[in-house]
Amino acid sequence: MKRRDFVFTSVAFTPILMSNTATLPDGYKSIDPFVVKSGKARHDKATPYRGINPNNLKVSTSDSGAQISCWVYEGMEKIGPPLHIHFDQDEFFFVISGEYYFVVGEEKHTLQAGDSIFLPRNVAHTWLQLSDTGKLIYWVNPAGKMEAFFEKMGNLQAPPTEELVQAIHLEHGMKIMGPPISK
Repeated sequence: MKRRDFVFTSVAFTPILMSNTATLPDGYKSIDPFVVKSGKARHDKATPYRGINPNNLKVSTSDSGAQISCWVYEGMEKIGPPLHIHFDQDEFFFVISGEYYFVVGEEKHTLQAGDSIFLPRNVAHTWLQLSDTGKLIYWVNPAGKMEAFFEKMGNLQAPPTEELVQAIHLEHGMKIMGPPISK
């Protein structure tokens, strides 16, 4: 990583890491430092989006005392999630490569490598990958049930109905507000 990119990335993530003042759960014990290699997921649990887009967990709920979870998404398709809200979680996205179009509330933003966006809880949002390939780092704060959500969606044996997708979202603290966007 180039020094300039390292400095920028470090500065970009500092507010998120410092803003979390929630108390840790009773019984939480600090864990040992760990490394998750490129292309790998924490605890070796792969949760690809739509079965083909790597969506690798890097910091788990249990690692952080339920404070954050961090993922690296590698998009192989020009797709994105449906318009949705998180009832109890904020999200932060940092574009590593590619180009993405984000809608958050009434705002619309096109982001490229090095750009970031904060998506507050209870504000409808979605994104669309515009480039053929792309890569995002994203944080969810607090961690909530995101790991369980991706595991459940990834374990479905057949394409789910809209009703099932909405039920799974609600079960994990989210609600679908509209379809995915296209551009």
